Amino acid sequence: MRALEMGRFYRMGVACSSSRFLLAIPQPQLRISQAAQQSTKKVITIHKEVEKIRNMGISAHIDSGKTTVSERILFYTGRIEAMHEVKGKDQVGAKMDSMELERQRGITIKSAATYTDWKGTNINFIDTPGHVDFTVEVERSLRVLDGAILVLCSVGGVQSQTLTVNRQMQRYNVPCLAFINKCDRTGANPARVLGQVRDKLKHNAAFVQLPIGLESKLAGLVDLVEERAIYFEGEMGEEIRYDEIPANMRAEAKDKRQELLEHVSNGDELIGNMFLEEKLPTLAELKAGMRRACMKRAFTPVFVGSALKNKGVQTLLDGVVDYLPNPSERQNYGLFQKTKDAEPIRTPLDSARSDEKPFLGLAFKLEMGKTGQLTYFRIYQGCLRRGDTVWNSRTGKKVRISRLVRMHSEEMEDVTEVFAGDICAVLGVDCASGDSFVATQDYRMSMESMHIAEPVISMSMKAKDSKYSDQFSKAVNRFTKEDPTFRVYFDPEVKETICQGMGELHLEIYAQRMEREYNTPIILGKPKVSFRETLLMPVEFDYLHKRQSGGAGQYGKVIGVLEPLPPQKNLDVEFVDLTSGTNVPKPFVPAIEKGFRQSCEKGPLTGSKVSGIKMRLLDGQHHIVDSNEISFILAAMGAMNDCYQLGRWQVLEPIMTVEVTAPLEFQGQVTAQMQRRCGVVCGTDSLGDWFSLFVEVPLNDMFGYSSELRSATQGKGEFTMEYCRYSPCLPNTQDRLMKEYQDALEAENSDAGKKKKKN
Repeated sequence: MRALEMGRFYRMGVACSSSRFLLAIPQPQLRISQAAQQSTKKVITIHKEVEKIRNMGISAHIDSGKTTVSERILFYTGRIEAMHEVKGKDQVGAKMDSMELERQRGITIKSAATYTDWKGTNINFIDTPGHVDFTVEVERSLRVLDGAILVLCSVGGVQSQTLTVNRQMQRYNVPCLAFINKCDRTGANPARVLGQVRDKLKHNAAFVQLPIGLESKLAGLVDLVEERAIYFEGEMGEEIRYDEIPANMRAEAKDKRQELLEHVSNGDELIGNMFLEEKLPTLAELKAGMRRACMKRAFTPVFVGSALKNKGVQTLLDGVVDYLPNPSERQNYGLFQKTKDAEPIRTPLDSARSDEKPFLGLAFKLEMGKTGQLTYFRIYQGCLRRGDTVWNSRTGKKVRISRLVRMHSEEMEDVTEVFAGDICAVLGVDCASGDSFVATQDYRMSMESMHIAEPVISMSMKAKDSKYSDQFSKAVNRFTKEDPTFRVYFDPEVKETICQGMGELHLEIYAQRMEREYNTPIILGKPKVSFRETLLMPVEFDYLHKRQSGGAGQYGKVIGVLEPLPPQKNLDVEFVDLTSGTNVPKPFVPAIEKGFRQSCEKGPLTGSKVSGIKMRLLDGQHHIVDSNEISFILAAMGAMNDCYQLGRWQVLEPIMTVEVTAPLEFQGQVTAQMQRRCGVVCGTDSLGDWFSLFVEVPLNDMFGYSSELRSATQGKGEFTMEYCRYSPCLPNTQDRLMKEYQDALEAENSDAGKKKKKN
């Protein structure tokens, strides 16, 4: 009953204001900074001992219920007064989905940070997106967190993004709890999901709870650790009632508790020794063993419930406090560089919550708002106070911390100081995502960088009207700085702005944000491929340019050969002067080369650039009066036009080296996809249950492949692509490109003729 009373106290007796909410905690667990008490602003900074801090994230596949779980956590801990639906049907929406686009679509687009308190423990947590297109938000959140909750749908089980999130947790060695959500849904099967966690994710996992009933009959939970039934009563499930385990579940609960002990003994040596000696651990010993095994990722406790039906969230919070590590229990490392050219040395950091050690923090996320750049920080060592001066270890620039805040979704709450283990944000600091900040300029320490995936899709992007150019530039500058996987550049060959991202939804969301936030309508389209045209056989030319118009005329004659270059030089354009004597004066040779290179800008077949050719100038003729620079430029251009008419030309297309990684079960489908896209398989490799396929594919056939690959592999497949070479395209591709070019020329001539008639 003490826990019930405490639960009621935290839900019903605590105000939503953070200062009142936090001050309601018993005083021995707190220390209030003197700087905060003396501040002229009404800011109270409360710091807890490191044992009373948890930094955790909530990650899962899309639509598993992460944001609903976050909403319930905030409600039960007293941070919000009422719970709202994720899709914003009540015109409010979930607290952690602060962007209007998130509430409209019902998905999380950007990670949101907040902090709250549960039974005297401060919990900093980040709600992350579930869609694969926004995976960088999960990546940089897990980089700075000490633990995570892996939310699983009791119907869908382990899905594509679950695998991706699990790999990210492994990369940063983040301990996690599993929460099987949506046990109230038709078709819910937590036992099947647990099997998938063991088989697909390779976790040593076991239930710590069992549901009492499933689907519409979900009534409560059985706690296998403390061997009791838990019921969530009251209008919002805020009243917790403990009872005996139902008679019809006692045998199952006994078996599952034994299974739990077996799995914990596999992950913890002390419990393992007791298990071998056939001794039963006490409740405290079992919890301590589960905590030790969980922290070293040797055991994953599996909780069950339904966030939407308000069942199981409070016990999940108890699990966060009981089993996830505090900042001092995770060893973090910095990179110490003695001199500028020296190799960095991994150095352990001190997580003590004091200012004895020099400050070191990592800027892991940026946001541009009305008040300027908001930079999210994780403090790894020392202390940071408002008004302090810190140095960017990458650029060496000095920065003054004018405002220090803690985030509650989109709301800011001012603080005066933060210590190691805290997650905070600062305003007005110009830096890049992943930059490290140190206390003094001569402190040569930085944090290890986070993994940023390469973009997988490209599209052309432009403002609907030229009057929006300035706003378009501002939006691009802001979004590319905030999101390292969103990249924009101008391609001078096709004269288009190209945007790159992690998927079609990723780019579509940014186009919609530009329209909403910058009032700039955007047109997205398939980008043009930079084709080339080249010559197949040598062509001789002998061209005379002669023009007389009353005064001084124009006269220039060029003779020579246009020939193809070897395949390894099919992107080069070469000019060689082999003339002798004074038929072509040397001062006019650069003009001939200029005319030749200008003609190469537009080929005869598709209007693409001409490459892989070499002009050998053998002879020519000039006039003592009429010859000038423009005469020989035009003579060279005329000679090229003759070669276009007489020569045999071919279109070249870019060939890309593509590496596809997917589970072995999809190898046949992936190979068939590549063959349909005119790909040439260069090799395969396999590691465990995954394979890699190495293929050379024309770039023109790769558009839309990311969506096709995800559909064929249940979202589990990934691919990377890089330029390889230019090669001749297929005859049907060349015919299609030539027809499109001729149609465009006819349409252009038709429009010009109509304008002429009007005039």
